Amino acid sequence: MEKIVFRTVIEVLGKPKEHVENAMKGYIKKIKTDEKFKVLREEYAELKKQESDLWSTFAELEIEVPEVKVLIGFCFDYMPSIIEILSPNRLEITEEDLSIFFNDLQARLHQVDMIAKQVKMENDHLKINMGKLLKNYLTVLLGKGDLDLGQISGLTGVPEEKLGDYLDKMIDEGLVKMKQGIYSLDKEKLK
Repeated sequence: MEKIVFRTVIEVLGKPKEHVENAMKGYIKKIKTDEKFKVLREEYAELKKQESDLWSTFAELEIEVPEVKVLIGFCFDYMPSIIEILSPNRLEITEEDLSIFFNDLQARLHQVDMIAKQVKMENDHLKINMGKLLKNYLTVLLGKGDLDLGQISGLTGVPEEKLGDYLDKMIDEGLVKMKQGIYSLDKEKLK
């Protein structure tokens, strides 16, 4: 079978700057030391600071591999942003290689789906716990005296628009009262 030559772009985003630089070097070193890959050309972009205090860089590589399944493995292992096959003009893929590809793809998709569901579950749990914590904190604050929205926001660090919504829920529950923009505990409900 004819060898496959492809162009690819590997990107790294993160912080601090040194970590991004070292991560890129580590990726490329790992590729170059893997006997399945023959790096024919490499070109590096300069590190750039993004608006979000993150750093990014990328490397463009030209790589030769012995067969399609190695190329597929490269895609799964290194998650490149671009793959462009330079040669040959036509690729023949066996049903076995195609089956392996789809099975690997499905396994990765299931893995990503499982992680996404786990992160969502943890996030939902955190939101519930943060809501309980905020409710307790507001109860303690308002137990010490009546406050307006700006004062409560300043003490909690929660933006006024989000805090107002949460205080409205506490009013609906009968835990808090508001009169002329001043919030107070409904001490009768707390007994």
